[in-house]
Amino acid sequence: MFQNWPFNYFLWPKNGIIRAVMVHIRALSFLATIVFIAIVGLGISFIARGYRFDSKQLGFRPTGLLVVTSIPDGAQILVNGELESATNATISLPPDTYDIELRKEGFLSWQKRLTIKKEEVTKSEVVLFPVAPSLSALTFTGAQKPILSQDGTKIAYRIPPNKNAVGEPKVGLWIIDLGDLPIGFSREPRIVTDASLDDATWSWSPDSRQLLLRSARGAFLVDAGSTTSQNQLINIEGKQLEEVLEKWEEQELKRLDAKIARTPEEVQDILQRKAEAISFSPNGNKVLYTASGSAQIPDNLIKQLPGSSTQRQARGIEAGKAYVYDIKEDRNFFVGDGSRPLVWFPTSNHLVLAQEGKITIMDYDSTNKQDVWTGPYEAPYAIPFPNPTRLLILTSLGAGNGNLSNLYALSLK
Repeated sequence: MFQNWPFNYFLWPKNGIIRAVMVHIRALSFLATIVFIAIVGLGISFIARGYRFDSKQLGFRPTGLLVVTSIPDGAQILVNGELESATNATISLPPDTYDIELRKEGFLSWQKRLTIKKEEVTKSEVVLFPVAPSLSALTFTGAQKPILSQDGTKIAYRIPPNKNAVGEPKVGLWIIDLGDLPIGFSREPRIVTDASLDDATWSWSPDSRQLLLRSARGAFLVDAGSTTSQNQLINIEGKQLEEVLEKWEEQELKRLDAKIARTPEEVQDILQRKAEAISFSPNGNKVLYTASGSAQIPDNLIKQLPGSSTQRQARGIEAGKAYVYDIKEDRNFFVGDGSRPLVWFPTSNHLVLAQEGKITIMDYDSTNKQDVWTGPYEAPYAIPFPNPTRLLILTSLGAGNGNLSNLYALSLK
């Protein structure tokens, strides 16, 4: 029993020390693992909030994220003139103001000055327009005064008499559907009435189902979905016309009031008392208007959203000037003289400005103006299709027909 006693006596303390050391090593390893996981987690947390490690300062520094998408994608992203990436991409940048440019062969370059804020995502959704858009004719026998329906899906126009036309085109009021119709539905122009309409004007009903024709001969209400011959037109001049106009005005005001109700109360008051030519964007999140009087839009009507537009605002409005108010971000932008014909582009982020000899598409904050058409056309007839890939223009470019203008689709793809 005690044969190896001296050996065991001296070995026992050593075994105890070894066991104690192993316990400490395991404890230290466990603590080191906990610390490592905590450091990694903290690092991931910093990165997720936009911080990046600075090797010079040996620490994390705050950054912001710039997210740029484009249609079409694959455009080069330049930051202060230096190539950084290609769309669609996320770029980490220190808080500052930068000149951002997108370039793609065959397309107009996009440029904007953006302010990057720490721990915020600044997002830019860019639509690039071609340098040389193509034209395709929609009419061949002449067209006059195309008027867009209230729902933005149809135009009504007149075909005038034309002694140089081939065949016998029907003179009268016609309609073209601009929307993407289901398979089996015709996209060809269709006649509404064969009345000559020499001195007539026409306007759409609020529900886009009827047209009101007015001339020296009287006022006539026609169904936009059928054909009414000239001898079937009924003159509603007088009390019946007043009732129609009153009903249409009531419908339009009701629809407009419902949209205005989505804005802050202070903006509602301005739109109702100090604004005219009010037009909401297709998605309803922005409103284009011309000030009829001076007013001040109070600051911070809603809580500031992270990543909101950093472009210069105009909270004070002046009579005769046009503005766009962004309902979601509570920001108001000056977009030009109220006499200039501005209409919404289907993206809801762009406006179309139709001037003599030039059609410009610009961002809703009046930056990044791009001339998508320079040449002869009848201003202000530059009408967006419901799909943001085409504009309808009225021009006599390349046409015979006694120099009559025709409707063309200007491709922006």
